[in-house]
Amino acid sequence: MKKILSFIICIFLFFNPIIHAASNINVNAEGAILVDLNSGEILYEKNKDLKLAPASTTKIMTALLTIENTNLNDKVIIGKKPPFADGSKIYLLEGEELTVEQLLNALLLESANDAAQALAEYISGSEEQFSKLMNKRAQELGCKNTNFLNASGLYDDNHYTSAYDLYLITKKAFEYPIFREIISKKNYIIPPTNKQPQKRYLYNHNKLLNGNKKYNYKWANGVKTGYTIKAKHTFVGSATKDDRTLIVVILKSDSNYYNDVIKLFEYGFNEFETKLILDKNTAVYNITFGNTSIPLYPKEDVYVTLKKNESFNELEKRINLIPQIKSIKKGDILGSIDIYKNNILLKSVPLISNVNYNNHLYDLKYQEGKYKREISKKWLLLGFIFILGLLGYKKIVKK
Repeated sequence: MKKILSFIICIFLFFNPIIHAASNINVNAEGAILVDLNSGEILYEKNKDLKLAPASTTKIMTALLTIENTNLNDKVIIGKKPPFADGSKIYLLEGEELTVEQLLNALLLESANDAAQALAEYISGSEEQFSKLMNKRAQELGCKNTNFLNASGLYDDNHYTSAYDLYLITKKAFEYPIFREIISKKNYIIPPTNKQPQKRYLYNHNKLLNGNKKYNYKWANGVKTGYTIKAKHTFVGSATKDDRTLIVVILKSDSNYYNDVIKLFEYGFNEFETKLILDKNTAVYNITFGNTSIPLYPKEDVYVTLKKNESFNELEKRINLIPQIKSIKKGDILGSIDIYKNNILLKSVPLISNVNYNNHLYDLKYQEGKYKREISKKWLLLGFIFILGLLGYKKIVKK
């Protein structure tokens, strides 16, 4: 029982990132976070779980749900409400036909609130129903300090998220190539539609990558700006250098937030190094018994981030296997591989089988560093019942 409990605890630790404190850095935002996207390790945080208004960074969740629930070439007919959306918009017209892809570009580049409402209505029938879908998805992604009331980020006291939750949403969105493609664009053109004879020219509001001389950052490739009077400036930024991607989230900041974002990116790239420690396509352990061998693989690629003055050679890997196996299906978790540095657990990664195994006669029991075959208890029980039955039968015959 203790072994199983330890295994569960180790797997739980896998989903809780290591935080590297950065005492010499300060940002003006009330909530902020810097995360290495590959390793998931937090390199800097300030009030990462504080509930704050996200403004238009809300649209990252709207984009994620759009990508997950529609096809890019789907035709969307604009309803009565989107043309009257408050705030930034591309002036959609009732009855106008656009594709999901065109609306996604308007959503993420021009931060169009009318596009956000149109996508929400297309997916859920109404923005109110769509907000329920947003909150359900946020919970599924592990968000604990998030509540969305609309698809665009218009201010409401009960519309909030946290820097860490917004990172979790962005992390998921980054799994989709179309999201990464759109957020890295400098501009986009929507051609004439059935209601609008003119082209619409869209421009990315992100000053890190739109050619702004003061803030241009050569490694930047996303993500989303936001602002309302009460929320103040909000921002999610991404930058990729030497195959490392960093995500910065800034909530409730002043107008100098781009300086803080660049400062955090430079800190992350200059002070830390990330390496692939475990390849999901390479077996790290083999369960062997008799002539049978069952290779175990990490459930996913595993990266570790260390400060540049630390050595990856100091990392230690320990195998932790479940104590008993009755049968194996491809994809079953059979243990974990634990990564330590100076006897401190950094990550615990599930190990999965890539084959099926089933032997009705034997169970596998882990003893003395290896698995041994034992006759299954069900067969012992059936054998015991059979013998009792046979003895009872003999007594009846003798009578």
